[in-house]
Amino acid sequence: MDFIKTEIDGVVIVEPAVFGDHRGFFMESWSKRSFEEAGFDYDFVQDNHSLSTVKGTLRGIHFQCGAYAQAKLVRCVQGSVLDVAVDLRPFSATYKKWVAVELSAENKRQLLIPRGFGHGFVTLTDKAEFLYKVDQNYAPKNEGGIRWNDPELAIDWGVTAPILSSKDQSLPFLRDADTGF
Repeated sequence: MDFIKTEIDGVVIVEPAVFGDHRGFFMESWSKRSFEEAGFDYDFVQDNHSLSTVKGTLRGIHFQCGAYAQAKLVRCVQGSVLDVAVDLRPFSATYKKWVAVELSAENKRQLLIPRGFGHGFVTLTDKAEFLYKVDQNYAPKNEGGIRWNDPELAIDWGVTAPILSSKDQSLPFLRDADTGF
């Protein structure tokens, strides 16, 4: 696996070694040993899987705070998404900065997102399946979110009228949110 640093410390693009032939391909999508050798020690406890059926579906920006903050390893196994990680740690040098990476079934890239970040993605194709590992179980009382179009963050999602859940439509702007980081 190759671990590619981004502009934000701790947010890393993971490119697995892919071995293909006339039958298809094989790859390791997760290897505790490879991650530890690269300096990342995560104990993932839950896998999540979502399907978005329509291009332009936006999920996020979500996070869990406090003792239930989550690190994530995310990937797209069907279709493609623009995946976004936002630094929500108020004392970080990169507070309010974000990284966007295209993840797709074709490029097989993954994004490693540490605790203290908001996360979201927008589908670039119909039928996008998204998988992710988290290092903390889901805790409804500790979940939070930021409005996708927060002008303070100015994220370029590549869409102006995404398909949103009612929950995501009503998320607060960062200035009104309690991120707890």
